[in-house]
Amino acid sequence: MKHSAFEAPRVPTAAEPAQNGVPDGAAPVAVAYLVHDLADAAVCRRIDLLHSAGARIALAGFHRSEPAPVEVGGVTAQSLGRTRDGALLARAGSVLRQWLAPRRLREATAQADVLMARNLEALVLAARIRRSGQRLVYECLDIHRLLLGEGLPSRLIRAVEAWAMRDVDLVVVSAPAFRDRYFRELRGWKGEIALVENLAPVPVPITAPATPAPPHPPWRIGWFGMLRCRRSLTMLRGLAESSRGKVEVLLAGRPSPDIFPDFAAEIAGVPGLRFAGSYAPEDLAGLYRQVHFAWSIDYFEDGLNSAWLLPNRLYEGLAHGAVPIALPQVATGEWLARHGAGLLTKQPERELPDLFRTLSPESFNRIRAAASRVPRDAIVMDARSARHIGRTVLGLS
Repeated sequence: MKHSAFEAPRVPTAAEPAQNGVPDGAAPVAVAYLVHDLADAAVCRRIDLLHSAGARIALAGFHRSEPAPVEVGGVTAQSLGRTRDGALLARAGSVLRQWLAPRRLREATAQADVLMARNLEALVLAARIRRSGQRLVYECLDIHRLLLGEGLPSRLIRAVEAWAMRDVDLVVVSAPAFRDRYFRELRGWKGEIALVENLAPVPVPITAPATPAPPHPPWRIGWFGMLRCRRSLTMLRGLAESSRGKVEVLLAGRPSPDIFPDFAAEIAGVPGLRFAGSYAPEDLAGLYRQVHFAWSIDYFEDGLNSAWLLPNRLYEGLAHGAVPIALPQVATGEWLARHGAGLLTKQPERELPDLFRTLSPESFNRIRAAASRVPRDAIVMDARSARHIGRTVLGLS
């Protein structure tokens, strides 16, 4: 970061209310936001949330792809260096270099009222540069398998997390199981925890898309976002290949190079399988309009993080009229079951081919109608909710 260039909230669009969370005459809260990947689309959403509460923001972080973003969510982004998916030792080295030479980062954040750190590598730096009186917020959106192991590497990384959390004022999690199973049960954390689910941001369509995918074969499944589950790709590829044209799969987003070193080769020549490339948030409506189902199954950290998380695509899919496909025995499936929605399959490799072979338009319309009845406030974060959550994060309420 060059200096503490805290940027004022952006001007609201016509679709957004003009008010923010700062009382008249009060100075906006200055937030230094440190992130693990500047290119993560969720960083932009979090910046919008903080802006809705009236915060001024300075942003710095690592980045996973080149070139480094120069601006995210209307805020100038300062690069701390490039890291790679996986490559934990290399990422630890990047953090250590910043940790050993903290002067520039500490000076740049000296005027911040709040240090907000997204994921553990950012928290380690925030704990290092924090000055007395600065509020420290730890945003934990994934529980890495190393944090749950019993070996020496796991014990070391938990010790690092314990050190970094000594002065944390608030932990922000995106799923109840992260709060209950990890921080409360396993870590014994007694401090404040805020649950901020990955609700779809506004503006999104108030109702399902005006021209949804027609309810007949080919049945189209969309898998969008960070693509990092090899088992999911294998399953979807096999489903498309074996369906004889009755099932098509649309992929879009960022394939993990650590999991898929040659993603193009993995999907080349597969009938019914198409990759639309990376996308911007404003492209989501167009992507979901092409599909009937949203793939919400994840085996990346099977039995661990994958069993606890509530992914972005769960909320995005429902917000845009797509029916989520999920496992019933994990948090995503339990969430859908509570709302009487979704297509739940315990053994997708075995069950889905038969299901799609016999799926009728009438059956699909019933499934889609059930998904459309999920309460709007369970899937979309409106401006009022965003301001309330933003104020909680900033310590204003």
